[in-house]
Amino acid sequence: MTHPIRIALLGVQHYHANFWTKAILARKDAAIAGIWDSDPALAGKFANAYALTAFDDRQALLQACDAVAICSTTVEHKELIAAALDVGKPILCEKPLSVNVREGLEICRMLVASPVPFMQGFPKRFDPVSEAVRQIVASGDLGTVTLCRIRHGHSHGLSDDFCKAWFVDPQKSGGGTLLDEGVHAADLLRLLFGEPERAFAALSAHTLGLPVEDTALATFSYRSGLLAEVSTSWCFAAADHSIEIYGTGGTVLVSGVDIASRPTREEAFLQVFRRDGTARGWQVSDIVPHFKTGVFHEHVAWAFIDALAAGTAMPTGARDGLYASAMIEAAYEAARQERMVPIDYPEVEP
Repeated sequence: MTHPIRIALLGVQHYHANFWTKAILARKDAAIAGIWDSDPALAGKFANAYALTAFDDRQALLQACDAVAICSTTVEHKELIAAALDVGKPILCEKPLSVNVREGLEICRMLVASPVPFMQGFPKRFDPVSEAVRQIVASGDLGTVTLCRIRHGHSHGLSDDFCKAWFVDPQKSGGGTLLDEGVHAADLLRLLFGEPERAFAALSAHTLGLPVEDTALATFSYRSGLLAEVSTSWCFAAADHSIEIYGTGGTVLVSGVDIASRPTREEAFLQVFRRDGTARGWQVSDIVPHFKTGVFHEHVAWAFIDALAAGTAMPTGARDGLYASAMIEAAYEAARQERMVPIDYPEVEP
């Protein structure tokens, strides 16, 4: 391809559309073909903010681009993915994959039947801290890992604007903070430890009084005996440690990797304790999380562009999106039944 990769932004309802736009505009090998949203007024406002072109005709934009980036409401994902598949355009899609697993499975089946590349947006995958933790876990230095705790959230729920946005409408979003924020943690757990077998959870909508939960706690159990806790909220005033991993041979603590913890620490974001060996005791890494650099979600768009330019496989796929959603959906069901439930992972190709 001799010209820059022309990416159409389909949907700008999700705030991450701003980060993806800035990321694409920062590249010499990519450009934005135009903006479309189911709300034409919103598309026009967004386009004006970045000196881009808004399209009323979605099909015309699809014909004028080389790839699409979907940042719409979650309920629109399936329709927009199908539209891109119809014209054979590679797809980057915001998390979560879908409003529920049933619809996510339908999306996966559409994608399996097509050669069109698809990437699910999971920014934690591209954070150097995540890779460092993955390597530590894989090294065996922590011994038998018995407990992992991931806390992920923000304080946006304390804003009136957020509480009026589509995020709090379950028909458009699929759920509250457990899906919106917890899906990040679910994908990270899969990256570090694979798929858990069972889920238990408790939800609360008490603080904000919204149609969806503003705070949630989910516990996942593994065949190995590992227990993993995911705590999420839209009401965290501040926080510090975002990830805690405890093993018989050591411990990992990570800070600065979610909005709540970003402003509270300026150093020692990754700390590792080892019981044995020459590195016994707490060791502090010099790794700085992407969140602290101010460039986090942009790495998703850059990874998409890199894969397109190189003609290589996408770093994350629909199966990743589906299985993270399956973990969250099982947690919702566990909360409803007030008991631990098995997690059903539908059979799909990678």
